[in-house]
Amino acid sequence: MSKSTKPDAASPANPAGELGKSLRELRKQRGMTLSEASERAGLPVSTLSKIENNRMSVSYDKMLRISRALGVDIGQLFSPEPSVAPPAGPAPSGRRSITRAGSGYAIETPNYAHLYPAADLLNKRIVPIIAEIRARTLKEFGELIRHPGEEYAYVLEGTVELHTELYAPVRLAQGDSIYFDSGMGHAYLAVGEGACKVLSICSGDAEHLIESRPDIL
Repeated sequence: MSKSTKPDAASPANPAGELGKSLRELRKQRGMTLSEASERAGLPVSTLSKIENNRMSVSYDKMLRISRALGVDIGQLFSPEPSVAPPAGPAPSGRRSITRAGSGYAIETPNYAHLYPAADLLNKRIVPIIAEIRARTLKEFGELIRHPGEEYAYVLEGTVELHTELYAPVRLAQGDSIYFDSGMGHAYLAVGEGACKVLSICSGDAEHLIESRPDIL
């Protein structure tokens, strides 16, 4: 994703400083220096430092790199509290997480405004994301995104143009949806001047969705 040094605005969904604070505390809990964490995450020390000090917008790809480097579920980046390991054997049934309207963990990037529901629930098998799409051209968007697994997208508002590396661009209006292999490079673009929102659901364990991409550094 594109670089940004503008800190995120405070809001009930994303209090200013929470991600940076959580990241710093998790890193220190593991006795890792900034240099060690950056090397494991494959990110420059300067980038990780800016994230910890809330001076850079954080893409989902970067969060996945960082969670993998720290050996935690991505949900723990939203809160540094230690998680309880799930018991051995079949996954327990009956767990749930309620996200009220307007809540969740929000992250601002030049291309998207991402809202992550169920951020308190760790070790999820699917990752739901509500995205407000901002980029309107591929040049503005930059490098295509790719990550292991599959993805389902449902257009909540406006019109979306989905670009992929193997298919011609397709336009999706409100109520339309698409299911595709997210290992294929892809980009969501907003069409027209109005707001454009998509509910995206990614498959797989969150920590395994990461794909090495030098363009997001």
